[in-house]
Amino acid sequence: MTWDQMQELMWPATQETFQMVGVSALVTVLLGLPLGVLLVLTDKGGLLANRAVNKAIGFVVNIARAVPFIILMIALISFTRWLVGTSIGWQAATVPLTIGAVPFFARLVETSVREVDRGLVEAVQSMGGSTWTIVRKTLLPEALPGIVASVTTTVITLIGYSAMAGTVGGGGLGTLAVNYGYQRFETAFMWVIVAELVIIVTAVQLIGDFAVQRLSHRGRIGGRTRLLGRATAPDKDLVAS
Repeated sequence: MTWDQMQELMWPATQETFQMVGVSALVTVLLGLPLGVLLVLTDKGGLLANRAVNKAIGFVVNIARAVPFIILMIALISFTRWLVGTSIGWQAATVPLTIGAVPFFARLVETSVREVDRGLVEAVQSMGGSTWTIVRKTLLPEALPGIVASVTTTVITLIGYSAMAGTVGGGGLGTLAVNYGYQRFETAFMWVIVAELVIIVTAVQLIGDFAVQRLSHRGRIGGRTRLLGRATAPDKDLVAS
C-alpha cells in the first residue's frame, strides 16, 4: 500500500476518532463531574452526608468500572441500537465509550475534590455559605488542577477505548487497523496507525500538563485569598446567620 493510499484512508478515520472521543469526553465530563462531587458530599462527614445514597452510587460506579470495555460494548449492542439507531460506526461507539468512562472519571473527580483543604471548606461554611456556594466557589476552584488532570487521563483512556471499539465496527483508526493491518496483513499500515495514535495521545498529555501547571501556578499565587474574598462577598447563595 502506497503512502497516498494510506493518507486517503487515514484522514476520514482520524476524523471519526476525534468525533467519537470528543463527544464521549464531553458527555463524560457533564455526567461524571457532578457524580464525583456527589460521592464526596454524601460521604461520611460530607456536607450532604447520606450513607445509603453514597453506598448506592459507589456500588453502581464500582460495578461499571469492573466490566471490561470489550464486554461492555457487546452487552450494550441492543441498547446502543435503540438509542442511536445503529450498532456500528463512531456514533454507536460513543454510547459504550461514555458509559465506560463516566464511572472512571467520577472516581478521579472524587479523589481530586477530597484533596481540597477541609479547613477552607469549614471557613466558608462558617461564614454562611450554602452547599451550592461551597461547591461552586470552594471545592471546584480548589480542585480544578486535579480535575483538569483527570480530564486529560480520561481523554487518553477514551482514545485507547476508541481503538478497541474498532474490533466491533466502531469506526475510526481502530477499525482501520483491524480491516487493513490485521485482516489484510498490511503490517506497515498498522504501525503508521499506531504512530498516529501515539502522537495524538502525546499531544493530549502535553496540553493537559500545560493547563494543570498554569492552574496550579495561579492557585499558589494568592488563589485562596481571592477564593475567600469571593465566597464572603454578597451572594444570593449565602444564607444569613
